[in-house]
Amino acid sequence: MKAEDLQKNYREVKNNIEETCKNIGRDPKEVTLIAVSKTKPLSDIEALINIEVNEFGENKPQELKEKFDLVSTPVKFHQIGHLQTNKVKYIINKVVLIHSVDSLKLAQVIEKEAAKKEIQANILIEVNYAGEDSKFGVKPEEAEGLIREIASSFRHIKVKGLMTIAPFVDDPEENRPIFKGMKQLLLDIKSQNIDNVDMSILSMGMTNDYLVAIEEGSTMVRVGTAIFGARG
Repeated sequence: MKAEDLQKNYREVKNNIEETCKNIGRDPKEVTLIAVSKTKPLSDIEALINIEVNEFGENKPQELKEKFDLVSTPVKFHQIGHLQTNKVKYIINKVVLIHSVDSLKLAQVIEKEAAKKEIQANILIEVNYAGEDSKFGVKPEEAEGLIREIASSFRHIKVKGLMTIAPFVDDPEENRPIFKGMKQLLLDIKSQNIDNVDMSILSMGMTNDYLVAIEEGSTMVRVGTAIFGARG
């Protein structure tokens, strides 16, 4: 895709977010748009950097590492895809946020690698709210327990909130109850005032349903297709 088309697409998504926020009385600054650049060439990222975009989402650690090493200007990379324990070392000091922590075992490896680099790893707990067999994530009722274990055991990890991947549906309204439930779960856990946990981020909503997610309280949307076009 041409650079100007990518830039136009990004601006359209941004405008949609601003319009939706205005309609429901939210400040658009509360919502971070992550451009999901997975499988797309570095040149696409560069095209968006030219209009001051600096939040990008990647699925595969090796691809993220390569782009991090080659990008012309430092940007904020998010690890949004499922993360295997043996890949943590590739991205631990290259991402601002890991969206997809779904087990104590993964958290243990993140702690170990973050300690080696003497950094704090910011993470979200991935919740499989819809209970889909094909998706990763903890059950909603397991989220608080995992957060408590991570917060009390690991000095180099900060839990910043929750993430979910809603089902792919033709009508985004079908996902509204999931987004509503996730917001309530976030508020319930936040009300516990767990030490070393701030619960300020709710990462939910993708190309087909990000506006509904924003209406229900999302603070981060992960949009790929609407910006970069369909993936092959």
